[in-house]
Amino acid sequence: MPSREFRPTYRACRDLLLQRLSEPAPSRIQLLAGPRQVGKTTLLLELAEKLGSVAIYAAADGPEASLPGFWERLWARAESCAKADGRAVVLLDEAHVLHDWATRLKGEWDRLRRRRLAVQIVATGSSALHLGLGSRESLAGRFERIVLSHWSAASLVDVFHVDPGDAAEMLVRMGAYPGAFAYRDDLNRWAAYVRDAILEPAIGRDLLALAPVRKPALLRQVFALCASSPAQIVSLQKIQGQLQDPGAIETVAHYLALLEEAFLVAPLVKHSLKTRRRAAPPKLVTLSNAFLAITHPHGMPDREREPARFGMWVENACLAFAWNAGQRVSYWREEPFEVDAVIEGNWGKWAVEIKTGAVSPADLRGLTEFTRRYTDYRALVLCDANQRDAVERLGIEALLWPEFLLHGPRQTPSGLLRHHMAE
Repeated sequence: MPSREFRPTYRACRDLLLQRLSEPAPSRIQLLAGPRQVGKTTLLLELAEKLGSVAIYAAADGPEASLPGFWERLWARAESCAKADGRAVVLLDEAHVLHDWATRLKGEWDRLRRRRLAVQIVATGSSALHLGLGSRESLAGRFERIVLSHWSAASLVDVFHVDPGDAAEMLVRMGAYPGAFAYRDDLNRWAAYVRDAILEPAIGRDLLALAPVRKPALLRQVFALCASSPAQIVSLQKIQGQLQDPGAIETVAHYLALLEEAFLVAPLVKHSLKTRRRAAPPKLVTLSNAFLAITHPHGMPDREREPARFGMWVENACLAFAWNAGQRVSYWREEPFEVDAVIEGNWGKWAVEIKTGAVSPADLRGLTEFTRRYTDYRALVLCDANQRDAVERLGIEALLWPEFLLHGPRQTPSGLLRHHMAE
């Protein structure tokens, strides 16, 4: 399974960039990628405020960028600042919007190095920058990439001072977009924000910038089907059969890959030591539960009246959290056994079963069979508080799913969560 990029939280990302910008200039270009509306522009503006007069902020998607000479004026200003103040930091927002951005950025970086000018560069972009075709082809050896992904429950606690238990439940019910936080008590405005400021631009603009999309309507249908099947294993043939415009299976697979590059959907592969694991049907994980909430006809699930749908949303949120944190996430299924998630990365190696409601020994047969076959993985059950003792009596490590959404697979003091999470 391919390695994943390091994905710091918002504040860790800011601190990392400040640290790298304190290195002697010109250092390597810092490419900050991530989904829409996770704070990339806010982070650049915060850097500009901290750096003061040596910072030059420019938005490639702003109206000034459409004027003739924008590119030339930007670098002339950077050169003048470096000569006057001893250094300059160019903060280029949404760089991928510019035509042939990587080649042009390479040319400026090489020119500045030849002239020994102390100019450093931070460039941001949405999914097109994450794809990295331009950076790998034109900027090879000249850049470091950082991914600022979807926010976690812990980030809501850290930035907005939300109660930890509320933050975990919010992540399940409506995702964690910082810009949408102010509208959380007005669901109509909240849904409009997610739809108009995030989902539509991502599908209507960002995905079209990733690669040629011959059937935009089919792409939208593939996304809608994924959002209606959270944390479900669905074959490409079944996906194709449910589409109004089926297209070729290869096209459906290609669109799933594009949705992953755009931070919208992760089609998880089956865990296997065999090289043909990608032939198995994918497990579809929507990378923010906000998309589940705005696409489902009944909106957010009611835990009491819809326990099964709520459980699927909890599982989707847990898998998305692991993927967004940079872990390698897959699933395992060998009839009649199945494991919800196999996680590898800096969290360690975990086989994870996610259960809301009662947990029986039969529910954990797949988990125990997997860890019997693959002894280097630790078994973990994410469950409700009233089921923890039942799981641990079976000799399996248990963790409350809200604690997992806050801190990953490590035990946290129970006092962090409000009492209602244990009811």
